[in-house]
Amino acid sequence: MTQAPVLDVKQLRTSFFSSDGEVPAVDDISFTVNKGEILGIVGESGCGKSVTSLSIMKLIPQPPGKIVGGQILLDGEDLVNASEKRMREIRGNEVAMIFQEPMTSLNPLFTIGDQLIEGIKLHKKLNKKTAIQQAVEMLKLVGLPRAEQIMKEYPHQLSGGMRQRVMIAMALSCHPRLLIADEPTTALDVTIQAQILSLMKDLNEKLDTAIIMITHDLGVVAEVCERVIVMYAGKIVEEAPVEEIFKNPKHPYTRGLLQSVPDVREKKERLYSIPGNVPKPGSIKTGCRFAARCEYVHDRCMTESPPLYNVEEAERHTVRCFLHESGGVIHDRSAVGS
Repeated sequence: MTQAPVLDVKQLRTSFFSSDGEVPAVDDISFTVNKGEILGIVGESGCGKSVTSLSIMKLIPQPPGKIVGGQILLDGEDLVNASEKRMREIRGNEVAMIFQEPMTSLNPLFTIGDQLIEGIKLHKKLNKKTAIQQAVEMLKLVGLPRAEQIMKEYPHQLSGGMRQRVMIAMALSCHPRLLIADEPTTALDVTIQAQILSLMKDLNEKLDTAIIMITHDLGVVAEVCERVIVMYAGKIVEEAPVEEIFKNPKHPYTRGLLQSVPDVREKKERLYSIPGNVPKPGSIKTGCRFAARCEYVHDRCMTESPPLYNVEEAERHTVRCFLHESGGVIHDRSAVGS
């Protein structure tokens, strides 16, 4: 019997509303995350990665944003219909999130200890002494030396890497079933990035926490993820196991992303870049959203939006491109009405 996924997102649609009307930021996406799995979501800025994560946490600012359709099932419970009171119970306890810049997420007026203890006491209903012990243990677990001393310090007294470790400790302090990491290594230097990624992979194995890793860095994906989703202009354009994506990318956009990664073994005068720019959300009404930048574009691409297709020679590999139509339409859930 197949184990049910920790998270099952079905036909999620999140839009922002302005004087110009509705602007879809995430448009009809479906994916699952299994227990203990690390799923990567990649794409350029503006493709809908962060809006997807904020939708799962129900932290989309209202107004102007709103989840306008679909389901977000956490162990079968639909978070789209959950009350704000219920979401406060879930956030930090069952689903936790690490944001891009720890200095904007940590309160500069409170010590690290105060901020760690607050979440533990709130969700675990522990007394202060036990909460302090658990907070110190979490700081040690994420590899911070002199954990007891750090409990008394303020965010500005720590380096960027240490602050990011504190954020990971806070996120994992209540042992959530799902951890969402939104560009967790963006502001860190390369050495610290490697340490943080190694730490997250180690904690994933120790605690069996499912992780969604949101990033634009394919190096991060190769390092820690088991499966990857490629997003473009609010749509999922390709999904496959990590090895398959790197060995056998099918969507022209995925190929472009991989070609854009510098190769130290080759000396080139100029790095490859995908021609054109990411379209403004909501600006493409018909056709494939990548058509204007695609070298394989043909007339049909300008008038029809491709569904997801199975890649015949690979298992669990899907792609949203007419080039692969011969494989047959797969579980594009909106198409089959699931």
